[in-house]
Amino acid sequence: MRRLGFALAMILPPAAPAAAGGFALHWPVDCTLGQDCYIQQYVDHDPGPGAQDFTCSGLSYDGHKGTDIALPFLSDMHAGVGVLAAADGVVAGTRDGMAGRLATGKSAEAVAGRECGNGVVIRHAGGWETQYCHLKNGSVRVRSGDKVAAGTPLGEIGLSGQTQFPHLHLSLRKNGAVADPFQIGPQEGCGAGGAQLWAEDVPYGPGGLTGGGFHTEIPDYADVKAGRADLAPLAADAPALVFWTLAYGGRKGDEITLSATGPEGEVFRQRAVLEKPQAQLFRAAGKRLKTDRWPAGAYTGTAILMRNGKEISRYSQKMEIR
Repeated sequence: MRRLGFALAMILPPAAPAAAGGFALHWPVDCTLGQDCYIQQYVDHDPGPGAQDFTCSGLSYDGHKGTDIALPFLSDMHAGVGVLAAADGVVAGTRDGMAGRLATGKSAEAVAGRECGNGVVIRHAGGWETQYCHLKNGSVRVRSGDKVAAGTPLGEIGLSGQTQFPHLHLSLRKNGAVADPFQIGPQEGCGAGGAQLWAEDVPYGPGGLTGGGFHTEIPDYADVKAGRADLAPLAADAPALVFWTLAYGGRKGDEITLSATGPEGEVFRQRAVLEKPQAQLFRAAGKRLKTDRWPAGAYTGTAILMRNGKEISRYSQKMEIR
């Protein structure tokens, strides 16, 4: 089974959390950032055709109006991850009943006008409003008119609407205008400063490794995303020993090193350099069996993401071959 949990290098944002007019947001997902969930995309601050998050980095896409809190694998979604009200308020609207599926070019027309999928809208004091999108079919637990407190369960992360990975899309609006909880106040684009709207520190992750596992060959990407690509522990006569890792927020020039050690030392070490930016990706490396069996004992697979000579993220996993 895949071991849940990963370690990301989280960077504190330039502004400390501060309530705007007494209003603040609490973390809206029943997960721990950097351990079993991560932020895939932030609000786009580029007024042109490009995309920049609030730090002037590329963790966004053109016209993105929310914060995407993602799960590494579909299996995490199937296990159930709760979506919570980010602040006290009144439910202004809900939608449920849309099936979850990975978006394709053909599916866009089917969900036109309902790209948010199953969701909840909450109105808060002071003209603030939050919207929670892509919830799991049948999971919405509140109704229009309900009064909710911060932390009230609203539903579960799903794949409804127009989305290609399991996540919560959290939109924040002030008097109907898009707002970024990471940069509140007068804004002239990314890096313009301003306070955060989070009640607690929500560190910025510049990209990272979100999981990994062992396999007997390079796994299919579909199996990786589904959470069924980790075959550990491998059999002693497995035809190959492969270690793979899943990543997000890759930039051109990033280096991913994959290695494995066993009872007799290093089994393999391979390095790959990203040739282009990639929102999500996976890499795998390994070694074929050249004898009758792998030496019995403990094995450790390790993946390291480097950017500009600095370690951004690391993921490791152990297994025993008997």
